[in-house]
Amino acid sequence: MGKTVKSSNNGDGLRQAVNNALERHLFNIPSFKIYGGAAGLYDYGPPGATLLDNVLSLWRQHFVLEENMLQVKCPSVTPEIVLKASGHVDKFTDLKVEDMKTGKSYRADHLLKDYCEDTLKKDRSIISDEKAAELNKICAVLDDLSADQLGAMIKKYEIMAPETKNSLSDPVEFNLMFKTSIGPSSETIGYMRPETAQGIFVNFNYLYYYKRNKLPFAAFQIGQAFRNEISPRQGLLRVREFTLAEIEHFVDPDNKDHPKYATVTNLEILMFSRDEQESQQSAKRLCLGEAVSKGIVNNQTLAYFIGRVYLFLTRLGIDEERLRFRQHLSNEMAHYAEDCWDAEIKCSYGWIECVGIADRSTYDLRVHSDKSGIALVAREKFAEPKEVEKLTITPVKKELGLAFKGNQKMVLEALETMNEHEAMAMKAALESKGEVEFQVSTLQKTVTIKKNMVSITKEIKKEHHRVFTPSVIEPSFGIGRIIYCLFEHCFYTRPSKDGYELLNVFRFPPLVAPIKCSVFPLVQNQKYEEVAEQISTSLTAAGIFNEKDTTGTSIGKKYARADELGVPFAITVDSTSSVTIRERDSKDQIRLNVEEVVAVVTDVSQGQSTWADILKKYPESFRPWRRLKTQIYGRPTLSLAVLTGLLVIEHCYLLQKLKTRN
Repeated sequence: MGKTVKSSNNGDGLRQAVNNALERHLFNIPSFKIYGGAAGLYDYGPPGATLLDNVLSLWRQHFVLEENMLQVKCPSVTPEIVLKASGHVDKFTDLKVEDMKTGKSYRADHLLKDYCEDTLKKDRSIISDEKAAELNKICAVLDDLSADQLGAMIKKYEIMAPETKNSLSDPVEFNLMFKTSIGPSSETIGYMRPETAQGIFVNFNYLYYYKRNKLPFAAFQIGQAFRNEISPRQGLLRVREFTLAEIEHFVDPDNKDHPKYATVTNLEILMFSRDEQESQQSAKRLCLGEAVSKGIVNNQTLAYFIGRVYLFLTRLGIDEERLRFRQHLSNEMAHYAEDCWDAEIKCSYGWIECVGIADRSTYDLRVHSDKSGIALVAREKFAEPKEVEKLTITPVKKELGLAFKGNQKMVLEALETMNEHEAMAMKAALESKGEVEFQVSTLQKTVTIKKNMVSITKEIKKEHHRVFTPSVIEPSFGIGRIIYCLFEHCFYTRPSKDGYELLNVFRFPPLVAPIKCSVFPLVQNQKYEEVAEQISTSLTAAGIFNEKDTTGTSIGKKYARADELGVPFAITVDSTSSVTIRERDSKDQIRLNVEEVVAVVTDVSQGQSTWADILKKYPESFRPWRRLKTQIYGRPTLSLAVLTGLLVIEHCYLLQKLKTRN
């Protein structure tokens, strides 16, 4: 069928070929290019914008309709108080260094990572085993390094600014949100949202009421998010404005089963668990049901969404051999998360995180409840009163403030989010020793908690109903990243008819292909052009995006252009009563009556039928025709006179077959 472009230089050859094809056909364009462009900003051109719409349409069909999700559409500008509560104002940062002479900024961890990877690629005779082990360890703990630690390593390895080789400043924190003001007085600070989730969380009470006060339910939002990247790189994978599609599935924290869990339990997926990563093993294929039963995946709902994400990505056209689900290491997970997996897709840049699927516990609703003073909770009424043992964790703010000063809030949050096992262990230690060492992940250190700083109690109470904060399972999709990986996974080359050049092809599945069908006359002929216009109009009326080409360009060049645009089907008009349909990847052709065209193209474009189904229905193809040409001449090219003669013979033969069948 064709071959995938490969490169011996970390995928540079594939990446260049794909990007050249994308820009040539306006799938995407650097934004504001006539003014020199702006780093990290890209426009989708005509086919790219349509492909984006098609991917989102499939996303809605696959997730929203299946789960009967609620949609919200919230502003892109978010007041500071909302993002202060969520932690983005204080914690949504990367470490930045600057060229000491030019002032150009770089991400400190990227420079250190590049140094480690470039050094490790060198001949092993140049670097010792000890140095290699040291650099590998740095790569493993890169996300955990503080500003001081990063700065020390940049100095130790004498890392300089990439372009100028000038010295670098010490790392400092840089908040990635675009800051703005709301209103003319500039007194109300706002930010361009870094994610779409917060709009769902703050509307929880309204959504819960809309769902008649029943759990579980899911809400979603699709929209633009903004991150002021320090030094955007990796092309379309790391940009400053991008499309997110986020689902927030609200569930009882005491019951995270899912009614449709059985539909995914037998899916065998490439999974890279925490244990496998820490023991330096490889990812392994595992059934989701087994992953849950062994405790590798925390709960049924999380596993269900892992399965649904897998099905979506593979249906979209992502190669399942280059798709894995990687569990977050302990040092990666937020302190409040109970489990988190990333859907990673392998492309020329390596394994790229494209979807995050996290059990965020009760954190999001709880912090907004605390900050706003409005309880974001659910209720369960008992048929009979129940005796309930309740755990109460009450930090003493005054004592925490005296002991930890500016770090009081982070210690307070860590205490309040302890699970029951941790809380009871702390209670026992405080009662026996009067103090206990306590790990605060947001501070990246252990602190000493004394008996006067927190009260932990358990009491038996009789209750008629239960009030609780729901947990959130969140699948978050970086749509732009998925689309770029789709570009690479769908790209391949094949030889031209004369064998002298390689032609580019995007094998987009018909469901998401930006143009479903091309229509063109075999030659410039008024009657054929009228039939082509009739077919194009009928396809448009049926909702099938198509492109008509009545230029005098050769049929081979028309096919080549359509293939590079990823058009799955090409209709060639060579009579007024019947036409041929050519399938892009196999190049197989069928002949059918003009009246049948729209129904066939609609069926395959909407996923109701496959091309294999169509071939069974219309078994006469042009495969024997190509074999005949090869047998006669021993090559795939013919003179115009012979080609015309054979075409007339084949045309008459197929017309007779059509009459016989009808």
